[in-house]
Amino acid sequence: MRTDTDFFNKKDPSPVAMLLSMSALRSERKLSREEYLRVCEQYPDLHIEREKDGKITVMSPVLKGTGRRESNLHGLLFIWYFGHKLGELYGPSAGFDLPDGSTKQPDAAYISPERLAAAETDEEEEFVKIVPDFVGEVRSSTDSIGALRKKMANSWMKNGVRLGWLIDPYNEKAYIYRAGQKDPEVVAGFDKKTLGGEDVLPGFSMGLAEFKVKKK
Repeated sequence: MRTDTDFFNKKDPSPVAMLLSMSALRSERKLSREEYLRVCEQYPDLHIEREKDGKITVMSPVLKGTGRRESNLHGLLFIWYFGHKLGELYGPSAGFDLPDGSTKQPDAAYISPERLAAAETDEEEEFVKIVPDFVGEVRSSTDSIGALRKKMANSWMKNGVRLGWLIDPYNEKAYIYRAGQKDPEVVAGFDKKTLGGEDVLPGFSMGLAEFKVKKK
């Protein structure tokens, strides 16, 4: 998911400015929850995240390589999900309202049957209000790995995600975040390396070679 460049400045808050860049657009203005929802309704085809302090980030469409890698992640998860038919699986278009007040869109997310059963609402026409058990993020060429690691730690794990994967194809590293674990485990090198779903995605295994950047 692309998450760099600044856009909304204090003099020109127009969302139209977001269409002028192929990078992600990050606001200086803070939007209330109501303002954020109005922007989402006005631009339903854009991926727009809101931080807990009200600042927003608009993600532009990803380029070919990242699109392929994101599809690989979701496709492999779907094969596992289709065989188990337990819980719910979400792709990169789904927004999650998190307990800290932020709204985020992961590249892939899974919610267990237990968390679904404990949910207070199951409204179709609203953002997901359940913290996912699993979240997967794939770095694009314009992403800051530091910003993505911060997002994984502060947005996903601190809000209750049990297992998180951050895949960095450009440095061939995968960061495995686990609930209750201070620092992520780092897997270096993608050849013959796999990630396992542990007790969150039981029986799921994914080869990292699928996420390598194609050499010119």
